[in-house]
Formats: sequence, C-alpha cells, structure tokens
Amino acid sequence: MSSPLTAFLQLGLVPPVTFPTDSRYYSYSTLTFTTPAGQSVSYLARRIVPQPGAPNYATVAKHTVMQGDRLDLIAAKYLGDPLLFWLLCDANGAVRPEDLIATPGTTIAITMPQGVPGGTSV
Repeated sequence: MSSPLTAFLQLGLVPPVTFPTDSRYYSYSTLTFTTPAGQSVSYLARRIVPQPGAPNYATVAKHTVMQGDRLDLIAAKYLGDPLLFWLLCDANGAVRPEDLIATPGTTIAITMPQGVPGGTSV
C-alpha cells in the first residue's frame, strides 16, 4: 500500500524537489527504494564531501574565529551569501558546522571552487 504522498508524486500532482543553486544538494538527484513489502521510499543520492585542501577548491581567505562568531555571518562576509556556510564546512572537514566556531582563535579556510570569480589562492 503506497502513501498518499507517493500516489501524488506518481501522478505528477506534487512537483519534484529541486534545490536552489546555493544548496549543498543542488544537482543531486532523488532516488527511490522499493522495500520488500512494495513500499516506495524516496531519498537523496549520497553526497560525497571533498577532502579539505582538494585541488578543485582555492583558498580565498583565512578567518580567525572570535567569541560569538556565527558561521552564517562568516559565509555572508566572505562569500556574499549566508546559505553558503556549507562550503566552509566542506573546506575545513567539519561534519558538524558548530565545530568550526567552537574554539576562539581557530583559523578556518575560506574557499571557493576553482574557476569561480574570487577563487584565486591567497
């Protein structure tokens, strides 16, 4: 027995999920798994996080964490969009965003993908 949401999706009554271009899930597809009982479960494709210092990212700045810093405000300051905080997490290998700003005095790398304006090494 399928859920009403699954039926709506199959009938095209609910638009497919799309993520904005500043989302870490932009361009990732939605996949469907069918359980042995025949129930369809939709999920996002796995996102592989790049290793810190990956060659496809360029460091544009360094930021020394101060008491009271917020990752969204750091992203807004350096990247122009608070929703791009996830780029800072990827660049510094942080699984939990709050880990990046937990210790004042820590330096975090501000990176951009190579080829993006401002994405030149510092």
